[in-house]
Amino acid sequence: MRLPTPAVFLVFLVLVKLAPGNVASAYPNSSDEQQFADIQSDKPRGTVLATSLPGDGGREPATAPSETATIMLPAGTRVTLALTSPIWAKRAKPGDAVYTVTVFPVVSRNSMAIPIGTYVLGEIDAVTKPSWRDARALFQMHFSKIIFSNGYTLELESAPVQAATATVHAEVTARNDVLLDNGAQFNMVVQAPLALEAKRIAEAVRRTRPLPVGSAKSASMCRPIPATPGTSDTVIPGTPGSPGTPDIVIPGAGGMPPTVIPGTPATPGTPPTIFPGSPGTPSVPCPAPGAVIPGPSGPQIHTHIFQMTSELTVSGTKLSPESYQVTWLGTDVAVQVDLLRNGKAIVRAAAHIAALPENSPADKVLTRTNADGSVSIASLEFAGESFALIFD
Repeated sequence: MRLPTPAVFLVFLVLVKLAPGNVASAYPNSSDEQQFADIQSDKPRGTVLATSLPGDGGREPATAPSETATIMLPAGTRVTLALTSPIWAKRAKPGDAVYTVTVFPVVSRNSMAIPIGTYVLGEIDAVTKPSWRDARALFQMHFSKIIFSNGYTLELESAPVQAATATVHAEVTARNDVLLDNGAQFNMVVQAPLALEAKRIAEAVRRTRPLPVGSAKSASMCRPIPATPGTSDTVIPGTPGSPGTPDIVIPGAGGMPPTVIPGTPATPGTPPTIFPGSPGTPSVPCPAPGAVIPGPSGPQIHTHIFQMTSELTVSGTKLSPESYQVTWLGTDVAVQVDLLRNGKAIVRAAAHIAALPENSPADKVLTRTNADGSVSIASLEFAGESFALIFD
C-alpha cells in the first residue's frame, strides 16, 4: 500500500488540530441530535467552525446555544392551538380555564421557538352563547402560561398587557351541549414580543414526540335517536249477518185461501273492532359539532396609557394620581376594561365605546361627582383617536 505524500499528510494533521472532538458534533449519532442541529441557525460570535471533512457536503457542525441566548417571538405571531378539554354550553363562563396544545410548530428566524405538543393554558374573558336568533358562539380569551415538554414554563401574566389572546367564533346551535369540542383548532395571537431561553427550547425540542394523527374524540353527550316504525292496527273481525228465510205458502183447497207460514227475517252482522296501532317516531339526529369559523380581522387587544393628576375611583376602587394603562379585548361596543399600574391589574370595569365627531387633540380624563361625594372617571379620550371610552 502506498503511503500518502508528506504534503497530504500535513493537511490531515491540520484538520485534526482544528477540530479535535468535533467529528461527533458534525456527524450526530442520534436523530434527536440531528434535529437539534437542524434548528440552530444563530451561532455565537467567535465560534470556530471545523474545516469540512471529505464527504460531509460542506456541512457545519451544530453548536449548542449559550446560557444567555434567547429566541424572540415577535408581536403578531400566530400559534395554532387545539383544545384538550371541551368548553360546555351550559357551564361556560368568564374565568373558566382553557386547556390547549400546539398542533403546528412555531419558528422564529430559522430557530424552533414552540414545538408541537407544547401545552398552553388560557382563560375565558367573555363568552356569548348561541340563541334562536344567532347560531354562533363567541369567545374572547387570554393565555397565561406556555408549558414545554421539559417543564420549561413561560409566564405570560407577568407581561404589562395580556401578551397572547384569541377571539374565536364557532358555528353552533342552541341544541349543542358542547360549544368548542375536543380538538377544536384556533389561533392564539402574540400581542407583545416574547423572549424564550434558547437552551431550554432546545431541550424541549429533543423531548418532543409526534402527536397522534386523527381527530380527537368528541366530548358531546348527545347520541342520535333512531326512528321507530310504530305498530299496526289490531282488528277483531265482526260477526256475519244471516240472510233470513222466505215465507212458506201452502195453497188452499176447494176455494180456500193459501196458508202462509212466515219466514225468518235477515239479521245484520256486527262490524269489526279496530284498535289503532301506535304511530312511528322520526329519528332525532345530534346537532352538527361546533365548527370554528374565521372571525373579523383587526386588533385583538387595545391598550392606551393615561395620566391621573388627582385621586379618582373606578368601580368603587380608589386610584392614586399616577400613570395607568387601560386595556380591553375585541371590537364590540360594550367591553370589559382592565386598568393596570406598573403592569399589575388594579380593577376591571364595564364600559362602552362611543364615537367622537373628530379625533381627540389630546388625552383627556373626564370625571363625575357621585352621590357620596367621591369623584370617579366618567370617560377617557386618547390623543389622535376618534372614540371615547365611557365607564358605565
